[in-house]
Amino acid sequence: MTALLPVTLAGPTITLEPLSTEHHDGLVDAVRDGELWNLWYTSVPTPDSMAAEIDRRLALQAKGAMLPFTLRRNDTGEVLGMTTYCNIDADTPRVEIGYTWNRASVQGTGTNPESKLLLLAHAFEQIGCTAVEFRTHWMNHQSREAIARLGAKQDGVLRAHRWGPDGSLRDTVVFSIIASEWPQVLAGLTYRLAKDR
Repeated sequence: MTALLPVTLAGPTITLEPLSTEHHDGLVDAVRDGELWNLWYTSVPTPDSMAAEIDRRLALQAKGAMLPFTLRRNDTGEVLGMTTYCNIDADTPRVEIGYTWNRASVQGTGTNPESKLLLLAHAFEQIGCTAVEFRTHWMNHQSREAIARLGAKQDGVLRAHRWGPDGSLRDTVVFSIIASEWPQVLAGLTYRLAKDR
């Protein structure tokens, strides 16, 4: 597996930049758009905990356990949210795309599928992954539908998988795209994004 080093991934509408502490104020502004931390089935940082979340992700990056990105609009420079490569398995190799959130006002506008296209292309074409995984809370129907629309297939449900921020046990839905499916997923995402522009 090619080493997971910080990299900038640019598309026509958005750019994924390596996460840094300089993104703090933009991320606080983004998370306030829709007060995303109030969704009980998500783990989105509050404005007050954003600095700690940036530090947490960067510490995991230093250990080789995560590669975090900040999502930014190309036309305005506005920060839209965060995403990562995580659960990195260098031996297989495979990664998960996760810990993703985007400001509420851009949800449904195509920025999320474009960021997933950039991450998937890098994972399959540069890193050489055999599979890319996605996980979400059973109750997060919006996320489950968005992952399925990418072309990912549901692998199963990890029941009582981990504790949520509200103290409840979370059932985690696991999806994946394998390398042999990537050409078809790429064609579908490219068509979908071109149609929406």
